[in-house]
Amino acid sequence: MELSRNEKLLVRALKESGGRATIDDLMKRLNLSIVEVMNAASWLKMKGAVKIEEKLRIEYRLSSEGEKCLRLGLPEKRLLDRILESKVALIDDLKRELGNETVSLGIAYLKGNGIEIKEGKIILSDPEKARATVEMNMYHLKNFQDVDEEIKKKLLKRGLIEKKESIERIIFLTSIGESISEKDLELRDEITQLTPQDIQTGSWKNKELKRYDIRMFTPLPDMGREHPISEFISRVRRIFLSMGFMEIDGDYIVPAFWNMDALFIPQDHPARDMQDTFYMDSVGNLPDYAQTVKKIHENGGGISRGWKYSWDSNLAVKNILRTHTTVNSIKYLYDHREEDIIRVFMIGRVFRRENMDPTHLPEFHQIEGIMVEPGSNFSMLLGTLHRFYSSLGFEKIKFKPSYFPYTEPSVEVHVLSEGGWLELGGAGVFRPEVTLPLGIKNRVLAWGLGLERLAMLYYGLKDIRDLYIADLDKLKSLPLL
Repeated sequence: MELSRNEKLLVRALKESGGRATIDDLMKRLNLSIVEVMNAASWLKMKGAVKIEEKLRIEYRLSSEGEKCLRLGLPEKRLLDRILESKVALIDDLKRELGNETVSLGIAYLKGNGIEIKEGKIILSDPEKARATVEMNMYHLKNFQDVDEEIKKKLLKRGLIEKKESIERIIFLTSIGESISEKDLELRDEITQLTPQDIQTGSWKNKELKRYDIRMFTPLPDMGREHPISEFISRVRRIFLSMGFMEIDGDYIVPAFWNMDALFIPQDHPARDMQDTFYMDSVGNLPDYAQTVKKIHENGGGISRGWKYSWDSNLAVKNILRTHTTVNSIKYLYDHREEDIIRVFMIGRVFRRENMDPTHLPEFHQIEGIMVEPGSNFSMLLGTLHRFYSSLGFEKIKFKPSYFPYTEPSVEVHVLSEGGWLELGGAGVFRPEVTLPLGIKNRVLAWGLGLERLAMLYYGLKDIRDLYIADLDKLKSLPLL
């Protein structure tokens, strides 16, 4: 068996130690770094010469607070020592003398154990019980290494001791390692790489070149990969590009006009409340057709009845963090309103005042898209969405009627997964109140789909937060797309 210098040293040290030793022992004995020892041990393990076992080691030590209490006494001891002098003591006086924290903690551990609180006074009702409690607590602190686990938990909770966990690695010689002969463990002056000087001087002739076993198993290098969310976004992007759509982008900060008003969302809609939307201190500008939108909101502008309220431009100019990506669709329609055919999509982040839980995040992604062309209809929208979800591998897809302020008709998209139907997004045809002010006569088909929920299904996750954790091992374990 071909062994490197460090491997030979390791085997010799293990034989001298009775066939086993910890990493720390080997580092001291051989004067090698932990990297050198672990590298040699890993190669010996692959050759079957050693086994490596890991054992969790738990150590307890006094915290700075524990050292202070060991020196000055626990808060309950300091409090008891003081009130023993007078039997009855005013709490306010004690706080001025000993400090709020000492008195509060002392009362917490002695109340019901020898003292009573009445009308702002501490009454020593059972001195012996109070002394016994203090002595027991001080004994536990002084002998924290020897007390049972329940007492240690209480000391940890009080912050008097600290718990340190470490992994102890132990290396054992196997029967193969034991059988390595002394001759094979001889240390020779080996070189692993020839230098120009070795060749020019011929000194290599007096040295032994290290031999390499090309049949030896070598672990694969730890390859990098895209973040799972980035991978999934790329997958979605490829699907829409293959369907003939063009990708667009837009700003995160937009006036409420584009995010709400241009989409016929009334100014008293709950989604516009500050507890649902992130508002900025700045304001934006209104486009030239804002007055037309005002008429649509107030009385329908000859298209419908409108919302029957007085539209306020001051609310429309407030800048917000976009709450959906449809804001970019409506802006794109405004900038390209003269075009007869529009097929665009975007994948972007949106922001809402959501509490973090297994299914919600305050920042997430939406998959947005619109289609405009002569003769476009509701069936084209459903067909496009069906093809998209089918391309992701979903076999059973259904659409349920729904309501959105800016589309009619509207649907929710549901897919069958693990025996249940899951809602993954909304879609519909933009209402005339949205499109006619722009001068667009053809139907505008639109959708806004959740990306994270799709990714959770794809990666088999139950908690949306797992998509953004910084646990590299867990992220690497997710399947490649």
